[in-house]
Amino acid sequence: MKELNYDVAIIGGGVIGCAIARELSRYELDICVIEREEDVCSGTSKANSAIVHAGYDAAPGSLKAKFNVEGNRRMEQLSKDLDFPFQRNGSLVLCYSKEDQPALQALYEKGRINGVTELSILTGEEVRKMEPNVTDEVVAALYAPTGGIVCPFGLTIALAENACDNGVEFLFGTQVSAIKKRESGYDLMAGDTIIRTRCVVNASGVYADEIHNMVSEEKIHITPRKGDYCLLDKEAGTLISHTIFSLPGKMGKGVLVTPTVHGNLLTGPTATDRDWKEDTATTAEELSQITDKAKRGVKNIPFKKTITSFSGLRAHEDHDEFIVGEVVDAKGFFDAAGMESPGLSSAPAVGVWLAEKIAERTGARRKEQVIETRKGPIDPRNLSFKEREELIKKDPRYGTIVCRCEGISEGEIVDAVTRTLGAVSLDGVKRRVRAGMGRCQAGFCGPKTMEILARETGKKMEDITKNRPGSYLLTGKR
Repeated sequence: MKELNYDVAIIGGGVIGCAIARELSRYELDICVIEREEDVCSGTSKANSAIVHAGYDAAPGSLKAKFNVEGNRRMEQLSKDLDFPFQRNGSLVLCYSKEDQPALQALYEKGRINGVTELSILTGEEVRKMEPNVTDEVVAALYAPTGGIVCPFGLTIALAENACDNGVEFLFGTQVSAIKKRESGYDLMAGDTIIRTRCVVNASGVYADEIHNMVSEEKIHITPRKGDYCLLDKEAGTLISHTIFSLPGKMGKGVLVTPTVHGNLLTGPTATDRDWKEDTATTAEELSQITDKAKRGVKNIPFKKTITSFSGLRAHEDHDEFIVGEVVDAKGFFDAAGMESPGLSSAPAVGVWLAEKIAERTGARRKEQVIETRKGPIDPRNLSFKEREELIKKDPRYGTIVCRCEGISEGEIVDAVTRTLGAVSLDGVKRRVRAGMGRCQAGFCGPKTMEILARETGKKMEDITKNRPGSYLLTGKR
């Protein structure tokens, strides 16, 4: 058996785990992130609404409310420090009848109690002046200017890269199968490896209950709640400018319609509880629910311009609340469980709070020097013609377009593979620089991207995967 030793082991390389890793990297600690997939952002964090919620929906006094509002407040500066896309585009919660207006008012009051600023209730006419494609059925709406949209891949990868630059190790393709308590820490069993650590952070998404229950007598239960989405072409991206919700129901915030930071239009999600924690298949029935519900609030949605559909699983805890903090009967074991919506919005705040608690538990001191910022991949589309010309002169690969749908060059793909925690799969490239995100969904650029991956990683073409180990795209050579 191989043995590895750390002060802190974080189980899960999603947005929560990477946020905690980034904040913990400020301390004099040996830290690892354990991720069963080949890359960060491979679970819930890659398949969600990409919304930074304002914070009016969570119950006052809850951890969801606390971390949502604080995470929203931190997101803008974080996007500048770590160079990932974020827009504070504002959100609207639509009300369709006068009978439901008291519920809208109650949502407004919750938001005020939670500390959400700038909230207001608009009439239907005021809403349609802001968003002409909102339907005539809408009689009022809650307006939250502090709501935003983010690239969930960009956020998670930026957090991970900055953590790695500050000394955090990432153990990919590593799955924890058992945990044993020791007098001064824990032994994590992962294949033929024992990971010995003083503290454990459980940020393992829909599997967080299984990890928690390995060490605690106070059991928790998480239900994977599946949500289907439709992503529309950029031609539909200007239909609306705000994130459009309907009044929340018992299964969540319902179907939304929102622009994305990359110019697409996104609709969804549905909400169906599943038994299997890998059930991410979309269904025709659920996708039709999206179209029917979305059209009630927004007219003229060109669903014929849908370029892909997908689904993700939210980690719904039975008490509808985040579980964040040290486990009572397992000292040194910290949960970040039940991190469904608004988990993405809350990640920056959860990272700071848990890092401080772990530092207190370990007695760790802050480092004298920390890398505070990170520069994302070069995006030639944001450069002037002259700047782009100079870039191509310096590196001609930026003048060779590989992904025609998104205009992604060979230089960008090479950077995605060779930078800190570089991509090792086709999806890894896609999440970093969007090669394969457009209309053809990698139909044209996939083979060339695979060639670049093989060349830059030293692998054979048939060893390149779509994502996780075993997801081969080629079966061999003739």
